[in-house]
Amino acid sequence: MSSNERFDCHYCKDSLLGKKYIMKEDTQYCTKCYENLFANCCEGCSLPIGCNCKDLSYKDRHWHDQCFKCAKCSRSLVEKAFAAKDDMLLCTECYANEYSSKCTTCQKTIMPGSRKMEYKGNSWHETCFLCHRCQQPMGTKSFIPKDAGYFCVACFEKQFAYQCCACKRAITTGGVTYQDKPWHRECFLCIGCRKQLSGQRFTSRENYPYCLECFSNLYAKKCVGCTKAITSLAGAKYISFEERQWHSECFTCMQCSVSLVGRGFLTQRDNILCTDCGREK
Repeated sequence: MSSNERFDCHYCKDSLLGKKYIMKEDTQYCTKCYENLFANCCEGCSLPIGCNCKDLSYKDRHWHDQCFKCAKCSRSLVEKAFAAKDDMLLCTECYANEYSSKCTTCQKTIMPGSRKMEYKGNSWHETCFLCHRCQQPMGTKSFIPKDAGYFCVACFEKQFAYQCCACKRAITTGGVTYQDKPWHRECFLCIGCRKQLSGQRFTSRENYPYCLECFSNLYAKKCVGCTKAITSLAGAKYISFEERQWHSECFTCMQCSVSLVGRGFLTQRDNILCTDCGREK
């Protein structure tokens, strides 16, 4: 630049020769014009943040470094961790005291960034969430609530769970009660075919449970007419005569097949006949 060329502020036209200036988009400005035109306004003191000051920004908001303070305790937040709440900037300690959860066990604040356990509106430090019985931290492992305490699965099974009378292991969910004894659903089986009986109709003999099919095959009387088992479990009616049994629908004349239920009949050796067919014989 020759001594005859001018080097002026783009806005006020004052000469910048020998003075401090600032370039913005290839255009020079004196510091006063630059601050008036482009400087950010401080959120703390509402004054422009000058060229000689640090401009600290957070989410399009700006502060002088001396104004970048906690809204509660006024301690500087420069180069420190902080949190935002309703447009306020708070140091982590003030934020924790005002807004963080309190540990249900020790009643101390659970600091932001630290691990915490939550259950039904309550919060704990990770090291405070302990099994009521063994006093070991449960962390992220499964647990079971009981009365006012919380138990790890192993302690709950030892202290509270019923023991299945078949496999002798703890019943933690569901289960079946039969003859005042607890069973796992998968352990409550037909003594004959070993099918699972939970949710199915069943009967018993000598205190042993049977599915209907096994019980009928093993113990039910057989119909003389169809040779199938006669069971009263479904409310079926049957006819008994001289130590022989029939389903009511099978108790028919051997000759003409007319139903003999509620009617007189005659016998001929092992045959049952209606009176009409019996007279013909």
